[in-house]
Amino acid sequence: MWHHMPLPLGRFGRFICGVPLSFGIIEREKMEERVLGMPAVESNMFPLGKQAPPFALTNVIDGNVVRLEDVKSDAATVIMFICNHCPFVKHVQHELVRLANDYMPKGVSFVAINSNDAEQYPEDSPENMKKVAKELGYPFPYLYDETQEVAKAYDAACTPDFYIFDRELKCVYRGQLDDSRPNNGIPVTGESIRAALDALLEGRPVPEKQKPSIGCSIKWKPSA
Repeated sequence: MWHHMPLPLGRFGRFICGVPLSFGIIEREKMEERVLGMPAVESNMFPLGKQAPPFALTNVIDGNVVRLEDVKSDAATVIMFICNHCPFVKHVQHELVRLANDYMPKGVSFVAINSNDAEQYPEDSPENMKKVAKELGYPFPYLYDETQEVAKAYDAACTPDFYIFDRELKCVYRGQLDDSRPNNGIPVTGESIRAALDALLEGRPVPEKQKPSIGCSIKWKPSA
């Protein structure tokens, strides 16, 4: 398990595993995420009861434009901000598929959105999004938020970041998938999301005590 130790200073500044980090914030983030697997940020915790902002984004899987009203469900709508490169997302990708396959037959709708700057992070490009979606068998639309306006509207901060909206598209849950993180030894079960969905489907109040998600920061464009 990695421990957050002070990074040694060298001629060119601080190093990670002998690599100088004098080449900018973006490269430093990449090194921290890929080498150390360090968490960057937590969820901003979108206000409970707030209406889901509308969107119209391209689904990289089939090229069709998907709108919020297209994926709205009378049971529950789950919106997930994810990407391809982040180790925190990679840690839960298979559970996202299991989760959707378990709850879609119950009428729950799922949609994933990638808002990362693909120019700086080419692994998160639409082409690579489509590749990952097909390899993992994503049963939900995987949308590309090229302008990053949707991420801003949802006050999304990290990948992964999760939101659940009720039949009126009011937020009843936002935060983590479960307590599992890379290298913490806790199994990935989707427990937090599953508990919220079960409560909603059974007509019980969703507990308001909710934990933020933790993951890589959304990779904002320089002008964002």
